[in-house]
Amino acid sequence: MALAVEVSNLVKRFGDFTAVDGISFSVSKGEVFGFLGPNGAGKSTTIRMLCGLLLPTSGEARIAEHDIYRETELIRRSIGYMPQFFSLYPDLTVRENIEFYAGMYEVPRARARERVEELSGRLGLEGLLDRMTRTLSTGWRQRAALATALVHQPPLAFLDEPTSGVDPVTRRQFWEFIDDLAREGTTVFVTTHVMDEAEHCTRLVIMHDGAIIAEGTPEEMRTRYVQNMVEVQAAPLWEALEALQASPLVREAALFGDALHVQLREEVVDPAEAVRQALGEAGVAVEAAECIPPTMEDVFVALARGGEEAVREASP
Repeated sequence: MALAVEVSNLVKRFGDFTAVDGISFSVSKGEVFGFLGPNGAGKSTTIRMLCGLLLPTSGEARIAEHDIYRETELIRRSIGYMPQFFSLYPDLTVRENIEFYAGMYEVPRARARERVEELSGRLGLEGLLDRMTRTLSTGWRQRAALATALVHQPPLAFLDEPTSGVDPVTRRQFWEFIDDLAREGTTVFVTTHVMDEAEHCTRLVIMHDGAIIAEGTPEEMRTRYVQNMVEVQAAPLWEALEALQASPLVREAALFGDALHVQLREEVVDPAEAVRQALGEAGVAVEAAECIPPTMEDVFVALARGGEEAVREASP
């Protein structure tokens, strides 16, 4: 399958600090590729290198078939980039911002006007085109920023935490739009630290402390990296958490809303019964304990806290 992004042993250091530590991955054309990890994991630094905005310390990458060292201008013309922080001019209207970026990408004026109408319709910006950007809420500014990144219809779009700071309804609408882009043939490379957003991606990479700790489809990650997951409701909850964290049968236990998600070790035959027994011995009343499929948040917690041991044990 043709590749939109090819990365090999990419490194970025700032003095003695290594922000990106020898990562390698590829993205196929037409994918919604998720680049996940907590704040500070190295996601934005990686995107800035791939977009030709930051020179790597070492390593190789090709973006839309262009080399990141020798063809940065061609890369910039071939991609759309929505940075984590707003790229809009606050003293211009939404329309003026979109038209300005269209000019930067040398979109003909007539076509630029058409794109303003197309994108404003799809993103719900029709009534806001003549509003100053500085007067918009976070969610509406994010939509306007997305429009500027896509005005030239790039084959590859980099979206750096596009749903950061927006409400749940706007987040869902963003992902519906991203899904539409992919169906229309655009490759979407999206970063997020919101783990449930991973379900929208065809394939994922999870970063932690500058390194890739997992890669695969959401389903592959749930089955490969987390087994024996039990959801527990008990009282008092904090005592239940402490008791389970102290148990030698428990690999990981964490709060999950008003319940606990507990990962038992692979050798445990009946995980739910093992949880009940451990809590009973600690004098904690168990209201419910049942085996459940892990969420992507469970996967990330297991990987981030287990580190290399979890990945090594899960690898074939």
